[in-house]
Amino acid sequence: MKRQVAVIGLGRCGYGVAETLVKEGCEVLAIDTDPEKVQSISDLATFAVQCDATDEKALKAISAQNVDVAVVSIGENIEASILIVQTLKEMGVKQIIAKGVTAQHGKILQNLGVTEVIFPERDAAIRLAQRLISPNVLEYLELSPGFSVEELTVPDRMSGLRLREAKIRETYNVNIIGIRKKVCRMVKGRMTTEEVFNVTPALDDVIEKEDILVLVGRQEDLNRLTKSE
Repeated sequence: MKRQVAVIGLGRCGYGVAETLVKEGCEVLAIDTDPEKVQSISDLATFAVQCDATDEKALKAISAQNVDVAVVSIGENIEASILIVQTLKEMGVKQIIAKGVTAQHGKILQNLGVTEVIFPERDAAIRLAQRLISPNVLEYLELSPGFSVEELTVPDRMSGLRLREAKIRETYNVNIIGIRKKVCRMVKGRMTTEEVFNVTPALDDVIEKEDILVLVGRQEDLNRLTKSE
């Protein structure tokens, strides 16, 4: 049975979530008060409905209480966001993911018992700042406060070294959990380049210039590594 997800609020974040869920095979109930936004997603979503999601009767009329997950992606109207979460909780929706705008808004949502609070704008800003501070950092993911996963292009000083010689863990207290490599192979008489992900790098593996290191550790330790390039 397909996973049923209600996406409430069809701004850029909500639309993007709904679009991705549909591509992944989920049934999506898309909800917004703006008829133009509902119309824009009507050909994509399983159901697209214009209604006031703060109204419990309106949500029950479209069977929103039966979804597996509800994503509340309303940022500009904090009061509406809180009311919608309260309504969904009272209706018995078990998993609710809500978009937070400010730290205080996020704290209120957590106190209401949402499954997860997301901060898309803040997270995007942090990723951009990380890339500006450390150009070699390709991707950044916060696992928990102060603890992250980063993808890092190989610093010139480490190119050609074995992992044991680079001493990344000993020097920076950071663990390498994978290495992405570009490998040339002959396929049907033609030389092609493909990416291979080594999830169990050995200490004798050689780090090459075009490799991408996948690292996990405390943010302060990751920063020391990226700033030492």
